[in-house]
Amino acid sequence: MERLSIKEIIFKIQNEELFHAVADDYSLTIKIDAYVHYACAAVHDGHQFRKELWDNCIHTEYERWYEEDPETKNMVISHPIVLAGCDSRFEYDLNRDPENAVFETAWGKALWRGPLSEESNKKSLEKHANFYKVTHALILKLEEKFGVVVVYDIHSYNWKRWDREVPTWNLGTSNVDNNRFGDDIETWRQSLSQLKFPKKIKSTALVNDTFQGNGYFLKYITHNFKNTLILATEIAKVYCDEYDYIIYPEVVAAVEQQLKIRLPEHAFNFYNKHVK
Repeated sequence: MERLSIKEIIFKIQNEELFHAVADDYSLTIKIDAYVHYACAAVHDGHQFRKELWDNCIHTEYERWYEEDPETKNMVISHPIVLAGCDSRFEYDLNRDPENAVFETAWGKALWRGPLSEESNKKSLEKHANFYKVTHALILKLEEKFGVVVVYDIHSYNWKRWDREVPTWNLGTSNVDNNRFGDDIETWRQSLSQLKFPKKIKSTALVNDTFQGNGYFLKYITHNFKNTLILATEIAKVYCDEYDYIIYPEVVAAVEQQLKIRLPEHAFNFYNKHVK
């Protein structure tokens, strides 16, 4: 892995170079092992939190971890193109627009003891903007090269906070073209529902049950690229104990191994159906 500036990362994408890189401010990682018609993203995988913010933050490290999406990058790490955030969404949320990316409150609780400085906000928002510069360059290149693209936008959610039965997998589709891509959404839902888990965890998959796909990452790509389907894919945190702060690596590995097969199969069928 190389440490590169955002400009260098974009240059490599534009020139179709293969590389693994971390941004020079350590805010994101990207790997491109091959230029293919699909990409994976884990925008909430990050847990880093700038030290200058520690004393001013009311939320504990555990409270931040609880709302992040740990291990989502590892679930798709074997695929040719993977883009991931490194920083906690409590510093700035990549799945919210720039005007709302730096929280004042988080999940009903004040986040800061005192107002953040203009300089601090600027530093966070620059990293947010850089992530979207890379995103834009990547999807632009893939659409130019392949005509149609599918992006697997991997998230997780805290299923134990719900007071009803919720699915193992949820697809949020309210902001994508369901008339054009409805069959692709359904085949992805069906494939996810067939995954096998250890620990007697059942696999169910529904559409717009717990979340509807209102994230900025999805909206940004959908608004700017008319031939890219982005599948906001949420896994319930069955791969960890969200209250005891424990990851189950055997569950993460089971998901990764099965997505290694199922995800390219879905992407291949998507491409063959929509390419002109």
